[in-house]
Amino acid sequence: MALEGRVAIVTGASRGIGEAIARWLAAAGAAVVIAARTEEVRDRRLPGTIHSVAAAIRAAGGTALPIRTDVRNPDDIAACVDRTVAELGRIDIVVNNAAILIPGSLAMVQARHVDLIWQIDLRAPLLLMQAALPHLRAAGGGHILNISSRAAVSPGPGPYRGRRAGGALYGMVKAGLERLSQGAAIELQGEGIAVNVLSPKGRIRTPGNVWAQNDPDNPSLDFEPADAMGAAALWMCSRPPAEYTGRIEYDQDLCAREGLSTVRPAG
Repeated sequence: MALEGRVAIVTGASRGIGEAIARWLAAAGAAVVIAARTEEVRDRRLPGTIHSVAAAIRAAGGTALPIRTDVRNPDDIAACVDRTVAELGRIDIVVNNAAILIPGSLAMVQARHVDLIWQIDLRAPLLLMQAALPHLRAAGGGHILNISSRAAVSPGPGPYRGRRAGGALYGMVKAGLERLSQGAAIELQGEGIAVNVLSPKGRIRTPGNVWAQNDPDNPSLDFEPADAMGAAALWMCSRPPAEYTGRIEYDQDLCAREGLSTVRPAG
């Protein structure tokens, strides 16, 4: 298998895009750390836990280690890396997927919202990259994959007739993540450590994506699988790091370009 013997950390992996990426990497032979906060379901709109995802991977014959990780907490990030190395021996792949979206206009955004989205969507990936870096070096190189969004794409000059307002805060941190990724790719290219970015091309109706619109008393559980993201992430993390770095890719475009199957692996 393409990733046999590799160890991957995937944040935000208890559901949605993170779960899909974790299961695709595990199906390719990687031992995967399921790093997220959720250990039990408290909101029916958000099914899935670190334990349920790990159990599904193990049932399919893979290796998974659930580690409760609040990426807003720097100590949790460090502890996740330490436990990964203690129990699985190494780190080869880091996928920074955990993120939040704070909607609303510029006038509605509060200081606590800025702190929250910055800490989760931008500071956390930076801190995890830093914490994992010595272990990626010890492994002889590897992959860092940061999950972004089309919100990072500049809308260009106005006026913006017909453009929907809102999302400036989310776009700001995702644009920052993409700039950080390419800067880190330049810095680490001589060490065999690739840093790349992957985004959904369109909206994926994952539990987190539709949470605000879902009925809390009678939620719809008809979610859309994120298998194009899983297939694309696997392909990207299977490339030679020295040859494939600093890329900003979109799941559907990459799958079409490389002829990748998006059929979900067993389990």
